[in-house]
Amino acid sequence: MQIGLNRILGSLLLLLILQSCGKEWLEAKPDKSLVVPETIKDYQSLLDNAGLFNAVQACGLGEMGAGDFYVTDANWQNVSTAQERSAYTWAPTSGFYGDDISLDWGNAYKRVLNANVVLTGIEKIKILEYEQQDWNNVKGSALFFRAFDFFNLAQEYCVAYNSTSANVDLGLPLRLDYDVNIKLKRSSLQQTYDRIVADLEAAAGLLGTKPLFKTRPSKEAAYALLARTYLSMENYERAGHYANLALQIQAELVDYSKLNANASFPIARFNAEVIFHSTFYYGIFNPSRMNVVPELFNEYVAADCRKTVFFGPTGLNFKGSYNGDRSLFGGLATNEMYLIRAEANARANILTAALTDLNTLRRNRWKGIYTDLNSTDQSVVLDYVVKERRRELLFRGVRWSDLRRLNKYSKFAVTLSRTINGTTYTLQPNDKRYVFPIDEEEIHLSGSEQNER
Repeated sequence: MQIGLNRILGSLLLLLILQSCGKEWLEAKPDKSLVVPETIKDYQSLLDNAGLFNAVQACGLGEMGAGDFYVTDANWQNVSTAQERSAYTWAPTSGFYGDDISLDWGNAYKRVLNANVVLTGIEKIKILEYEQQDWNNVKGSALFFRAFDFFNLAQEYCVAYNSTSANVDLGLPLRLDYDVNIKLKRSSLQQTYDRIVADLEAAAGLLGTKPLFKTRPSKEAAYALLARTYLSMENYERAGHYANLALQIQAELVDYSKLNANASFPIARFNAEVIFHSTFYYGIFNPSRMNVVPELFNEYVAADCRKTVFFGPTGLNFKGSYNGDRSLFGGLATNEMYLIRAEANARANILTAALTDLNTLRRNRWKGIYTDLNSTDQSVVLDYVVKERRRELLFRGVRWSDLRRLNKYSKFAVTLSRTINGTTYTLQPNDKRYVFPIDEEEIHLSGSEQNER
């Protein structure tokens, strides 16, 4: 008989409490009314629980700090947590979280722990031949979820990747075990990225091409996240390679000219572009509070459907989430893959291919006659790509990572500035505050080394 999800989740919570008993806790069953997950379906049910795995918040602070929106003084003051106000103004380490823990950090490591529980438990199951595909999907999914959180955490709590210093730069505590009593030091940044890549490569080898639901990982999702990972590492050849593999599986784009731009949220959840669906949300992102900066809004010309699909009647409130509501989409989609492949080709001076991808995307965002972008100048084409990434992928949890990567180059470097209650806050390119602090409770409990800011 199939075990109900609530009973499984209750058992999992109890088992986590019992972890101090050692590795035998997975077999512990102290109450006959509670059931330990013991079948492939049980573990798949755990992975399908949105509260555990699909509400990814580990990119929220970065989006707050990325400079693409502003809030009024009153709305800034009224947000519910100190960390939202701090991320918005790039505050110093002291008092950054107030008396709270870091939600991005804490929620991500809870999901990592749950993924490790699944990875440990699934290995104990003796399977029949016809169950192999389901078993592979569970293991591959858990590896994907762990990699997704490690990647997002690295964008917020580690310095930007630099191949010359990655072996000495601080990475994440790489928790690969379900036992939280094991105290971990921070790995090197290279070890962190090596783990992300290894988990995703293993996941790609286990997962099927098309998921039953878009909230489940797939081979294509693993390729897409590998593309995003290598882009952040500035390994453009590998980024383009994996973006291309993802697009070979799914390449659909939504024609924005056919959307109802007058709708409250014009873009449907699970639309044709979505590869892997995930969301993030904080109160500061409420569309009634969050206004796109005029400099970005003015980048959209009249013929660009995004100007009315993404923004409300006032021209500033964002309504273009791929979640179909006020929550922001933090998943993976084909439009991002077109842009990654375009950038990889532009950097390799394969300009025709780069322009083909750019124009393919833009044609699906245009109303009326579209005129192709065209140039034989590598610098111009790369500039096209970078500007299109900002217009296309706003409020998707990727701008912070883009700033960290691109600020190293004077052509693309950006100085961010915000004014609250008469005080102006500024974030210069490559500032140490492009890394968020680890909260004090975590530092105290784990002994992790604090980020230099």
